[in-house]
Amino acid sequence: MATMTGSNATAGKPHGTRITVEVPVLRVGAGPSEYEGLNRFVDALRKPQGLHLTLLHVGIFEELGRDIDAWTKGLSPPEKTLPEIASWLTELPVLQGFLGKSDKLIPLGGGRLLGLEVDVPQEVHDYQALLVQGLHVLLDDLGLDNIDDFILSSPALGYRSPRWLPHIAVGKARTRHEPEMEIAPVAIEFGDSRIRNREALPEPE
Repeated sequence: MATMTGSNATAGKPHGTRITVEVPVLRVGAGPSEYEGLNRFVDALRKPQGLHLTLLHVGIFEELGRDIDAWTKGLSPPEKTLPEIASWLTELPVLQGFLGKSDKLIPLGGGRLLGLEVDVPQEVHDYQALLVQGLHVLLDDLGLDNIDDFILSSPALGYRSPRWLPHIAVGKARTRHEPEMEIAPVAIEFGDSRIRNREALPEPE
């Protein structure tokens, strides 16, 4: 079974409620000035309070329901699937906060963004793999076949690669052809895992 995760790219995506399982960034380096130093590499540095690392990209929630409906030829309509997906998400165990590090900036989203590639502890990789395995089981229970194909082809999910690369998008790239860049190693502190836009999920049945 492939480990499939999504990118943070939003190009061509419909408007709606985007759901991810993520961990917030609590601190980059020794303080704000160390993060602000990344400004010399990007056009517009993101505000530090919005930084996060995505563990599982679930996608535009409303569109995901329609994608599943189309894939199953109407056997799994949104009114059935979305509450079940919401229930699965809200029952996920919480990953406790951890420390990571980065020494590289990489292009993201087809080159539109730059992000820190992050080395994370093995337990984070294990947790992320469990999320993906759980997603496969959930989609199987919802009546989907060829689940890997669905994950990679669903417009809502927007997955681009079968391999998870831990990263934090930090700002807009100056050009669409920015290369990977080595930087001075920086420690990164992460908080407990959470569901982005959890309040927008439907009530489980």
